[in-house]
Order: sequence, then C-alpha cells, then structure tokens
Amino acid sequence: MAADTRVAVTLGDPRGIGPEVAFEALRAGAALGCSVVLLGPENLSGKAPPECAYQAVDEPGGSRFFSSAPEGSPTSAGRAGRLALAAIEQAAAMAMAGEVDAVVTGPVHKPSLRAAGLELPGHTELLARLAGASEVGMLMAAESAGERAGGSRRGSVLRVLLATTHHPLACVPQLVTEELLVSQCTLLARELRSGWRISEPRIALCALNPHASDGGLFGDEEARTFIPAIGRLRRTGIDVSGPESADTVFARALEGEFDAVVAPYHDVGMAAFKTVAFGRGVNVTLGLPFVRTSPDHGTAFDIAGAGKADPASMAEALALAAKLARGRGRADG
Repeated sequence: MAADTRVAVTLGDPRGIGPEVAFEALRAGAALGCSVVLLGPENLSGKAPPECAYQAVDEPGGSRFFSSAPEGSPTSAGRAGRLALAAIEQAAAMAMAGEVDAVVTGPVHKPSLRAAGLELPGHTELLARLAGASEVGMLMAAESAGERAGGSRRGSVLRVLLATTHHPLACVPQLVTEELLVSQCTLLARELRSGWRISEPRIALCALNPHASDGGLFGDEEARTFIPAIGRLRRTGIDVSGPESADTVFARALEGEFDAVVAPYHDVGMAAFKTVAFGRGVNVTLGLPFVRTSPDHGTAFDIAGAGKADPASMAEALALAAKLARGRGRADG
C-alpha cells in the first residue's frame, strides 16, 4: 500500500447532516495521513475542506439500478436519492479499480433511495451488488466503547455482527440457520484477522432465546441450530463461545472477554451497541474486496444545517477505515 491511505467519502443524502459532519470531521484531522476524495453534489464543492479533492456527481447517469432521472427539484426525495446513489456507485468503482483503499459513506435516506428507483434495502446490499461479493456482514464497531461504560470497562471495545439485519422479528427464527451462523462467524473471524490484525479472535455467539433457552425451557433453537454451528466452527479452528445469554454477553465483551459478538437479530445487537456507543459507533461492511465504513447515525433532517450535528461518529468512521485499510495492506505484504 502507498504511504498515504486513499479514502473516498460519499456525502450521503445532500439534505441531511452527512455533508456537514464529513466536512467538520475532516477539518478536525480525522483522516490524518490519508488522501481524501469527496463525492457529492456540485453545489457543495465550495464548502469542502480545501485539502480534500472533490468530485461532483450532479450529472450521474449510467446507473445499474435506475434508468431515468426522477422528476423534481434538486431538493426532492428522488433527486436527492439519485445523487446519493451516484456517489456510492462512483466510490465503489474507484475502490474496485484500486484508486482508493477505503470507502466511507455518509448517511442516506432509504425512502429517497426507493424514490430514485433502488429496490435494494440499503448501503450494505448495494455495495455487495456493486462489488460482486457473495456474502457480506454488518458489523457495528466501537473501538472506544468502554469510555462511556466507566469503571473497569474503560477503554474496552464492542464489536457486534448482526447475523440477520432488517427483517420482521417473526421471521428471525427461520432465518437464523446453522449455515448462516457458520458462514457469518467464519467471515467475522477472517476479517478480524486481516483488518484488525487479531491473530486468534475470540467470538461470542449470542443466543436467540432468553437465558439461551435454559436447557430447552424457552425454545429449542439453541440445541437445534446454535450448538451444532459452534461445533462446526470449533472444528475449523475458530474460537467461538456460546450460545451466550443476551443479558450478559455484551457486558462481558466490554470487559474484554471477547473480541466480537454475533447477534442473531438486529435489535438485540443494536440496542446493546447504541446504549454504550451511540454517536461514536461505526458500521463496517465485512466481505467486500475493499474497506467500507459509515457513521452509526442517519440523515437527521431535523437538525441539518443548524450547527447541531455531532461529527464524532463520522470521525470514528474515517479513522477506522484508515486503520483497516492499512491492516489489509500489511496482510497483503
């Protein structure tokens, strides 16, 4: 890898706080040692930090996911979604061509993406499609989560992989299969070794049922699905503990017992994660041929432009992207 890590930053929905938190984080030095190119609308180029390159995407065209520009002004949902999508596509193309080492994405608005013609759920699925990745994982990472937890947890980290993401809770038991748990834990272990440089990652598999079902009193998924998956993973040399009860596993991770936790569904993982790391957490897409991170918040239309947006999560996303890209570079020699 070159001396400077090259990072593409998409500004997200131009009506939200993505542009302002990106600009503020970069001005504060969040991407120190990186060469940064910003991707966003032409009208925001004059507000960008002068040390960053800026590529305008006001005339996107040629998208794989929508064939004609939606009607409306530049502030309409469809147009905003189109601009956000164009930036993501350009950043992914740059990463796939080796022009940048990492992509940091600003927050997008899912209804606007849908208004622009995108039928995929969001960033993670879109980037997987663009990169041709067969499997991806959604990891929430807070490299300094313990600073908010206090006491003996100070300085600890919390990393939570969501085995299933945006699905109705009623569908989760059918979606959490032995194969899914094996593949997601395997992906996580590989990425912890390559990006984070953790030679022997310790992974905790969070149970689906209360108290890990207490021997079958509250369900049989742990016996039917989780324990066979753990057995298979251990036979491949992956250090997996569990199934661990959800009411203690995240606290144990904060104490340093585990390098990461695999949560069976969205809210059990996100509730714990955002309780201790909201505003400083980072969304990392595992399984892509390039590094991708994003802040853990949304577009926050209600405070956009009011000077109230906190750039901390974007700063963390920039710093972690650089760290992971450098880790991959060392792994590649």
